[in-house]
Amino acid sequence: MPRTFKATFLPMNVTVEVDPSQAPFGRMGEPGSILDIAQLAPREIYLDHVCGGVCACATCHVKVRQGLESCNPQSEDEIDMLTMADDVEESVSRLACQTIPDGSQNLIIEIPDQ
Repeated sequence: MPRTFKATFLPMNVTVEVDPSQAPFGRMGEPGSILDIAQLAPREIYLDHVCGGVCACATCHVKVRQGLESCNPQSEDEIDMLTMADDVEESVSRLACQTIPDGSQNLIIEIPDQ
């Protein structure tokens, strides 16, 4: 059973507490994804998502600086879309709409300049 965890978004340094059993939190991205979690913030976290969170662009590119091991593996579609993103770091770059943490670790998520 997933447990409550924290997701901190940088550079704005906003932390939200996440209860995975309450997903979906909004209407964008896969239920429980980082894009979905961003909608829990007490003040809006701007995370671009031109395609509406359906893995058809790379505008929701993020860097998961902590807790990536607790997230689902990348799909081939996500890997393909990341080739369109700027400033990709192979070991930490993900699409927020496709990255779903399992709740076993806290996350630190960097939103690159958009």
